[in-house]
Order: sequence, then structure tokens, then C-alpha cells
Amino acid sequence: MTVLVVDDTKENLTVIGQLLRPYYHVRVANSGLRALQAVAVAPRPDLILLDVMMPEMDGYEVLKTLRANPACQDIPVIFVTALSADTDEELGLSLGAVDYVTKPVKPALLLARVRAQLELKKARDWLADQNAYLDAEVHRRMAENELIKDVSLHALAALAEKRDNETGNHLHRTQGYVALLIELLREHPRFQTELADEAYCGRVVKAAPLHDIGKVGIPDAILLKPGKLTPDEFEVMKTHAMIGAQALEESIKLVQVARAQRGVTGDADVDDSALDFLEVARQIAGGHHEKWDGSGYPSGLRGDAIPVPARLMAVADVFDALISRRHYKQPFAADVVLQIMREGRGRHFDPDVADAFLQHLDRFEGIANRFKDEHPEDLGAFAGPQG
Repeated sequence: MTVLVVDDTKENLTVIGQLLRPYYHVRVANSGLRALQAVAVAPRPDLILLDVMMPEMDGYEVLKTLRANPACQDIPVIFVTALSADTDEELGLSLGAVDYVTKPVKPALLLARVRAQLELKKARDWLADQNAYLDAEVHRRMAENELIKDVSLHALAALAEKRDNETGNHLHRTQGYVALLIELLREHPRFQTELADEAYCGRVVKAAPLHDIGKVGIPDAILLKPGKLTPDEFEVMKTHAMIGAQALEESIKLVQVARAQRGVTGDADVDDSALDFLEVARQIAGGHHEKWDGSGYPSGLRGDAIPVPARLMAVADVFDALISRRHYKQPFAADVVLQIMREGRGRHFDPDVADAFLQHLDRFEGIANRFKDEHPEDLGAFAGPQG
């Protein structure tokens, strides 16, 4: 380990240096300014023996400067000085010195003090390294768990989607549309409060693929019917929104029950991100077929009563449905898609969300093209060139 000895008297540097060199790597500085310069040069000292009475910059000023520098504020400093009054020792310790040794030094005492402080520093450094390792490991495992969760959620959503939808990229496209809508609306006066929270926006984007999770509860005869549904069949199909919302509501209750059984309460120390995510997913699954004018389903919500995530998903889902091929329809032409989206403003869609979409249509086209499907007939003109 390295010890820096600072003293303006050459004899003192020689005596203390000879005492320490059999045990440590010793560096010396004959002024406060040179001591500060030496600290910045490798090898950085593990301990500093610092004289108090020096010209130009005394030991107290050197210590203040060291403690103000984040790069060296943790280096332990022992004052070695002829000043022996109690007030001098109290001042040195109050400034951050770890010990105070008076001159003339007693070799055995100085060695013992140096050894003790270096052992303490070694223990602190080891603990800091362990804490850094544990912190990195926690972050790594959290990132891994988050990845597993995202992949699992996408797989779950894909299973529901593939039952009636050959376009596997529908989930990627609608998720991309929702993320873009959030970006476009974050500064809008009606949305800036809710969308200012990065974590909340992240949950909305991640939950978007679960919008049709309720389709797992729809019979194949209806879900896979190649032609137009009868009124009764359509009523059954409409239940997928409520089925999805109820399934996610059950998941929320299961988390709450499990926490209650473990004695976990909803105080400030509890991470509610899982519940928050499930609630956003519930809002999307249950509300993405609601309409701004109240004519949607399953609850006939109107206007701002429809949760924001569901309003974003409504625009994303309708746009992608219009431009995509399904087993029961061909994709609509670009002019027809645009007409339907415009007519939906203030009727089907929140007018401000619709405006954000219509004003940046080229960016939504870009997402459609980026996640276009394998077959040229799968997407309409808005998907860009196929091939």
C-alpha cells in the first residue's frame, strides 16, 4: 500500500520515510501544493501523513481541499505535527483527519497508527467493492427478470393474436403506434401531466400487446369465421374486451392477496410497479373498443371517462386493422383508410389523439413499413413498398 508523507522539513521526511519503507511504498511531498499534485498522480496514496505548520498552505487548508475533491475525499489523513494543544487536535479531527500524532514521533506508535488506518481502509475498500458488485448483480438480475417478463408477455399476447390473425407483426406495429402517440402527445396540455411520468409511459407501451388477450375466450367458430359475423356472433365477439379486463383484474387481486398473506402493505417501501402495469393492461384490454361519443363497448364510456391508454390503443388498433389483411377481409386502400380515420375524429377517437395521428401520418406509415408482414398481400398501401 502507498503512504504519502507531507512535511516542509527534509529531515522529517527522511526519518518518517525510513521508518515506513520496510512495510509500505512511500511517496513524499515538501509542501501543501505538491501534496495536492501528488494525490492526482498514480499510484494514488492509501494514506496521507500530513504536517500542519507549512508555509503558503498549511495542513488544515490541504485537508479542506482534499475533502472537497470527490476523487480523494476518502483518503484517510493522519496529522503529524508539533502542535500538541487539545484545541489543535480537535480542529484537525473536525476537519476530517482520522488521527493526530504529535512530534517528535514515537516509531512504534506511528507504525501502529498507520497500520490500523490502512487496515480500516482496506476493509472499507473491500466493502465498497462488494457493495458495487452486489449493486451491479442486482441491476443485472432485474434487467434479466424484466427481459423474461417482456418476452413472456409478448408470447402470451401472440398466442391470443395468432388464433385469428395471420399477421404476427400486428403486435409490434400497434405497440410502435402507441409509443409514437405518447411521444407526440407528451407536451399536449390535456396529456402532459399523465404522460410526464416515464415509468407510466413505459408501462403503457409494454402493455399494448395485451389489448386482445380476451380473444382466448372466444369460440373458434366465431373467432375464425371467414365471413361477416351475425349480430349474435358479433355480440359474443365483443365480449373479448370484458374477458381480457376481467382476467387482468383477477391477476391484480391475486397479487394483492399474495402480498396480504406475506404481510406486505401498500406503503412507500413497496414496489407497486407490477400492480400498476396490470392496471394499465386492464384499461387497455377493457377499453380499446370504447368510443369517444359513447357508442363503443363493453361499457359505453364517453370522452375523458375512457382511460388514456385505451384511447391511444383505439387509434393504433383501428389503423392497423384497416391496413392489414385478415382471414375475413382484405386491406383497405390508402385513401379509404385515411377517410375512415378522419371521420373517426371526435366520434370514435379522442380528437386530440386523432389529430396527432393525422398530422404525423408519415411516421405511422414508417412503423407499418418497418414491421410489414412477409407476404405482399398482407398489408395495404400504407405499409410502403413490399419486396
